[in-house]
Amino acid sequence: MTQQRRSGTYQAFLVGILSLNFGILFFDRNALNFLMPFVQPDLHLSDTQVGMLSSGLSLTWAIAGFLVGRISDKLGSRKPVVVVATIAFCLCSFVSGVSSSFLMLLGARLLMGAAEGGVMPVSHSIIAAEVDEDKRGLAMGIGQNLGSNVLGSAAAPLVLIPVAIAYGWRDAFFLAAAPGLISAAIIWFFVHEPPKDDAHGADTPRATLREAFADRNVQLCGIISVLLVSYLVCCWAFMPLYLTNDRHFDADTTKWLMATLGISAGIGSFAVAALSDRIGRKPAIVGFSLLGVILPLGAMFFTGSSWVLAAIFFIGWGLNGVFPLFMATIPSESVDPRLTASLTGIVMGIGEVLGGVLSPFAAGMLSDAYGRSAVMWMMLVLTLLAAAVGMGLRETAPRALAKRRTVNAATATA
Repeated sequence: MTQQRRSGTYQAFLVGILSLNFGILFFDRNALNFLMPFVQPDLHLSDTQVGMLSSGLSLTWAIAGFLVGRISDKLGSRKPVVVVATIAFCLCSFVSGVSSSFLMLLGARLLMGAAEGGVMPVSHSIIAAEVDEDKRGLAMGIGQNLGSNVLGSAAAPLVLIPVAIAYGWRDAFFLAAAPGLISAAIIWFFVHEPPKDDAHGADTPRATLREAFADRNVQLCGIISVLLVSYLVCCWAFMPLYLTNDRHFDADTTKWLMATLGISAGIGSFAVAALSDRIGRKPAIVGFSLLGVILPLGAMFFTGSSWVLAAIFFIGWGLNGVFPLFMATIPSESVDPRLTASLTGIVMGIGEVLGGVLSPFAAGMLSDAYGRSAVMWMMLVLTLLAAAVGMGLRETAPRALAKRRTVNAATATA
């Protein structure tokens, strides 16, 4: 028998606390990107080394995401994974703050990726098990994007850059490490462990990973993950440097422009996901990927008011709202939802390895050779390719499919 869902109040609390927790982790992860204008001259880093720091975290994130997600699906144990990983991640942020060389900072980032990699796949599996399916897209969007962007993208530069200016970048890292311990405690005491096999029932055969990955949607989601994760990490790693050193914005303007991305993605976390529940996953991915071209174009060529540039950043960064769709929602709706953690780990891992690891390293070399505007052009091409790949997706949104069946039935009887 299918497991009875918990109350709507608990579902809302669950999604909210998992979103908050991932936001705190993203606050720590993004801290280095926003503090890089302070860290780079202090530790004498090249742009290639800047790219390597982002690549290293993405590599261990990807490996941990797949391994931890797979282990969690097999054992059916989810809550302890999230709690332990959150605590470990916070400790790694503290180590980043005491780093005195490139190698020490790289080691801290590698450990940080290993700690955080399993959190989102396992969080998605908890949401898939506990939240009603007609709200799954919205719930997964909020779980992955709301906290991560409100805290990790919007609040992080507004908090960390002033602290770095006043007290130094090391103290900013120490500040970033503390809140995760609180969220880990809340999850431990107030989040229930979902019953095993609650999505389909223990008597229903489980699809194998090979069967799941043979699905066209899962494969296309993996390709989209590579392209859009590349877009994201290149923006995080190089946009603050581009705005500060190439466009010559002051630190305060750069802070607010980067914070605009977090505000945009925070709104997109529920707006884009909820829209996809209504119009379908495929139109959402194609449309918002195309929208992403205006961000790098604006960064390179817009010379007017910084407020208008902030609006361009806000609109262009709306593509962030589709990340939960191709990383978790579409794969879980295309095959067996009981494989959500594994599939999310695979799709996210492919994106992190081929996109998050290779693209910032390549972008760093392009930047050293041709200037940071080459990274902006790289971002533009990536989002156009993602829209093209998205055209091949098979629709999976329950509400959109039900509407389609109703229209087809009406047409057949006309």
